[in-house]
Amino acid sequence: MTEAARTPEQVTRELLSTWGLPDPGGDKKSRGDVIVVGGSRRTPGGVMLAGEAALRVGAGRLSVFVPGSIDAQVGTVLPEAGIYALPDEASSPFDASASEKIAAADAVLVGPGFDDADETRDTLLAVGDAGPARLVLDAYALGILPDVDRARLPEELVLTPNREELAILLGVDADDLSDDLPAAVGEVARRYDAVVTCYDVVAAPDGASWRIDGGGPGLATSGSGDVLAGAVTGFVARGTGSARAAIWGSATHARAGDRLTERLGLGFLARELAAELPFGLRDLS
Repeated sequence: MTEAARTPEQVTRELLSTWGLPDPGGDKKSRGDVIVVGGSRRTPGGVMLAGEAALRVGAGRLSVFVPGSIDAQVGTVLPEAGIYALPDEASSPFDASASEKIAAADAVLVGPGFDDADETRDTLLAVGDAGPARLVLDAYALGILPDVDRARLPEELVLTPNREELAILLGVDADDLSDDLPAAVGEVARRYDAVVTCYDVVAAPDGASWRIDGGGPGLATSGSGDVLAGAVTGFVARGTGSARAAIWGSATHARAGDRLTERLGLGFLARELAAELPFGLRDLS
């Protein structure tokens, strides 16, 4: 383990100010095109939260690919998005035009709301084969990642695991996961050649790592991880680069949590967290 991984760099407002964010430009195309792939009848909300979060941090355009059983529902709740229905046969989920759209996107997120491992694997491989430049994985897409050929996924890959998913990626039981979170996150980053954000730690495959303060226990709520994944994807689409996108997304997510805790205390909802992201980003930038 490198020394950088042992001692993560502290993320401060001054550091973020030094980095800055890409110029938003004059229209939505200049702010990035995001695609979110996920959803199921049991958990349709994950795609909605992730998609809203991507827009809330400044991404310009959003499309979502969801099962045909929920496409009308998602379209009603998320009117800002273009809606594409996935067919029932997950082994060939995209036609030529859908594959072209995925290949042209600035960032693609796979995983929020999926609830079937086999369907998730087939869909992830189809996304990888479509050839997107930048890919973010969350939820079930992380659970099946150890069984996926890394070479079929883009070079620019970002992972957003929680503690249980981090353990799966390491091939250990969650109870046996090391208390040294930077070391565990750094190992996953190296093993999968990806940027990884998990709780307050972000790690890159070259051994660099960062620590983010804030957030609090209120972030441990249903849907919070979907908001984080969407925020990270939004920053990827805006052109920050994968590591800085993970840091900006995680820091903005944490700051939004702090703001809600100050105002509401414990018990805010993930949908409120998504709506708070612009204010958290304003505080940081």
